[in-house]
Amino acid sequence: MTPLSRRVLRALDRFHADRPWDHNAHFHRWILRQLPRRVGTALDVGCGSGDLARLLAGRAERVHGVDADPAITARARELTPTAAPVTYAVADAPAGLPDGPYDVITCVTVVHHLPFTRALEAFRDRLAPGGTLVIVGVSREGTPADHLLSAASVPLNIVMALLKNRGRPAPRPVSMTARTSPADMTFPEIVREARTVLPGARLRRRLFWRYTLVWRHH
Repeated sequence: MTPLSRRVLRALDRFHADRPWDHNAHFHRWILRQLPRRVGTALDVGCGSGDLARLLAGRAERVHGVDADPAITARARELTPTAAPVTYAVADAPAGLPDGPYDVITCVTVVHHLPFTRALEAFRDRLAPGGTLVIVGVSREGTPADHLLSAASVPLNIVMALLKNRGRPAPRPVSMTARTSPADMTFPEIVREARTVLPGARLRRRLFWRYTLVWRHH
């Protein structure tokens, strides 16, 4: 890497540190479009500060969010109106997940923290017949397509940061305070393993360093 490249990367890091925006929340409305208008029960795995769980409450009669971090789970309870049909619990996935069944299970940028195959099996086994599983994940870049989407995401990321923060510096959202770690599986590896556990699953690379998985339990 050249000195100029390093300076550019440092400048980008400073820019985004001053103008953060939640890439995960960017997919929340897309997630809702994958779901029926009304469902009975929903489980949000790795719920963080509860942003998606509260949105799911507009579709589901009951929503349960689980997260391994007690502090962020407590914050989710504080941010959720008492009248909302949403409950939270501190639990490790996949072993600590409640039995279900659930009509909807969501998991946003959490599955790469988990044993991948066991997590998918746990989601599958807790999904009610006719239910929908929606995952937004991150993968390790390993193919030309990955690198192309990553390069395309860089200028769009700057535009989104400016639009969402109206061009001004902003504090870091609560939803972005959770711990993170890099992914170790490439997208082709994820596709291969996912379709073994979830036959017919639809997976797609996305902008902003994400992929999506949708599976319906027939």
